[in-house]
Amino acid sequence: MIIRTAQDLEPEGEPIAELHRLAGIRSEIARAEETQVRRARLAGYSWQAIAGALGVTKQAARRKYGRR
Repeated sequence: MIIRTAQDLEPEGEPIAELHRLAGIRSEIARAEETQVRRARLAGYSWQAIAGALGVTKQAARRKYGRR
């Protein structure tokens, strides 16, 4: 029976630490996206334009970011 350590499994870094790092990045991106959507709306951009930039439907963008 071979016992593998986390370092044996992932040469770039320990997987759980990497997952924590990625979760942090995901949170930063979500905050930045919300800020830019708010700025776009204040600048008069339509939900259609914002949705196109995000690669989602107008309804999805409005549901996620509208009236918080």
